[in-house]
Amino acid sequence: METTVTFSDIQSAAERLAGQAHRTPVVTSRTFDQIAGCQVFFKCENLQRGGAFKFRGAYNALSQLTSEQRQRGVVAFSSGNHAQGLALAAKVLCIPATVVMPSDAPQIKVEATRGYGADIVPYDRLTGDREAIARQLAAERGLTVIPPFDHPHIIAGQGTAAMELFQDVPDLDVLITPVGGGGLISGCATAAKAMRPGVRVVGVETEPANDAWQSLRTGQRVTIPVPDTIADGIRTTSLGVITFEIMRKLVDEIALVTDADVIEAMRFMLLRMKLLAEPTGAVPVAALMARKVDGVAGRRVGVIVSGGNADPAMLLKILDF
Repeated sequence: METTVTFSDIQSAAERLAGQAHRTPVVTSRTFDQIAGCQVFFKCENLQRGGAFKFRGAYNALSQLTSEQRQRGVVAFSSGNHAQGLALAAKVLCIPATVVMPSDAPQIKVEATRGYGADIVPYDRLTGDREAIARQLAAERGLTVIPPFDHPHIIAGQGTAAMELFQDVPDLDVLITPVGGGGLISGCATAAKAMRPGVRVVGVETEPANDAWQSLRTGQRVTIPVPDTIADGIRTTSLGVITFEIMRKLVDEIALVTDADVIEAMRFMLLRMKLLAEPTGAVPVAALMARKVDGVAGRRVGVIVSGGNADPAMLLKILDF
């Protein structure tokens, strides 16, 4: 398997996704600009099919399988959004899908994944190894493993979000995305640096989920315990092998926010911008609201709002203030 991703790969992914993925809107808020001290352009992947950017990478990967692989089916492991994106892409392409999901995944994501037709295999994220479970299922059933982030076809698909953003707003100075396993920021950084070489790329994590922050500082992939954070989409323990190498070359900074910052960002987006973002989708927004990103004052900043699959029970809690 190739371990590099080029802008040409992202352009090819965009061709495959044409007519399948939504070209999500870019929105602005003058009130938010005043709070953040910069001009911000929100790429609304919370309005993507499946409720998150993950459909892009999943469809790009599945569409390149052989006919035999399609017939046998695929298996993935995910806390929710890759599960949904893969299940939906598999449904569109008529490919049987199985997804290994943590038993504490948001119920709304579990129900959506099952609703798209995927079989779900639950596991305990504190004691189980989701990748090992998926690979065992693949060996037993002849399935193809489609990982959530550490795969060039996944990364290239995710990069189409930034490609569209820079087509719509070419003169951005900074691009900010959330960071979990690194698939989104790796693809987006590849597209951004190709389309606007001087752009700064900033990733954001919550403080408990700071494996990327540690990894880029030490120059080695750091593994942390399963982080306790409201942002369930970034409860990963380490970056991928491929994504880490891309991030070392192309990502300029990792910023950290608190869960409280994320809640404030979600509230603002829902109540003032009328946009529903899940916690992970609000992570980069939180970094701007809380002034946790250096060097953005007066600049033009693009933000990937990665998803909108917020758990209803969690929403009730954060809105009760």
